[in-house]
Amino acid sequence: MAGTDDAVVAEDDALYVLTAVLLTPAKFPSVLGDDYPEACAALGLEPPPDGYGLVLGQDGQGARWTVVVDDVSLVAVAIASWDCGMEYELSPDENSMVAALPGWPLALAVAAPGVPAPHDPEPDPETADLPPLCPPDTETWGPAQRRLGADEIALQWAAWREQIDDSRFATDTPTGTSGQDDTDAGTSGQDDADEVGAQALSSGAHQGIQRVLAEARAYMDAPPPLGRVRSAFASGDARTLRADGPGWSMVARTDDIAFILLDDEPGEVLPVGRGAELPSLLEALDKMAVRPV
Repeated sequence: MAGTDDAVVAEDDALYVLTAVLLTPAKFPSVLGDDYPEACAALGLEPPPDGYGLVLGQDGQGARWTVVVDDVSLVAVAIASWDCGMEYELSPDENSMVAALPGWPLALAVAAPGVPAPHDPEPDPETADLPPLCPPDTETWGPAQRRLGADEIALQWAAWREQIDDSRFATDTPTGTSGQDDTDAGTSGQDDADEVGAQALSSGAHQGIQRVLAEARAYMDAPPPLGRVRSAFASGDARTLRADGPGWSMVARTDDIAFILLDDEPGEVLPVGRGAELPSLLEALDKMAVRPV
């Protein structure tokens, strides 16, 4: 998180920086879309190969602004510094600024001191037809909340993984899922489940799982939009995979199982065992995935 002493200039007015995020093919706020072009479109931006940095803050009147810059490296260094608890003054050069968009695309629980409470700026007569940015609705289950759930599982993999007893998975089923009906995995790690709105962990012969695995395999023949399959570092030699598609998200470790979330299964987190086919699918997805530079 940036210190509120940091400021950049947007349209001749100081912007007190609250935070910043990357919007690149390998790392973007997944709450905004299933892939990088969709996330860019949510902000009315074109999806260039190198992406953007998004700087979120308030002006002197307290209005919310999102400054889009093309100096991705600068924003990445700032984020890495803040994550390590270090101070870093994020001051993009004016030449790197692509746009100053009213509003915030993400929900922030912080505000700049000494200015009015966060609010949308007054409409610009020249762009009055463009409403200020606002966070996607995550109050009810849907694509945005499903993607946030997948984000949480990726961040808290160990907590979710320890809830799964591998003996529940059959080894002779083609998808690697258990041949049993869906069953409740119990209340272990319920605090983590509550964070993503999950009601239960389920496994079994599930049509939704079959559909997701089939659509993920189809990515090998028809590559999806950029960013729908991403690969990040994990422990050892493994990678953390994130794949998304119409109505679904999958989080997996290349040396382990996968978790699937579906739009039409509110609150459910569906684990998929290794089985006979999952390892090769994950290996193929990892080879085509976008990776952080």
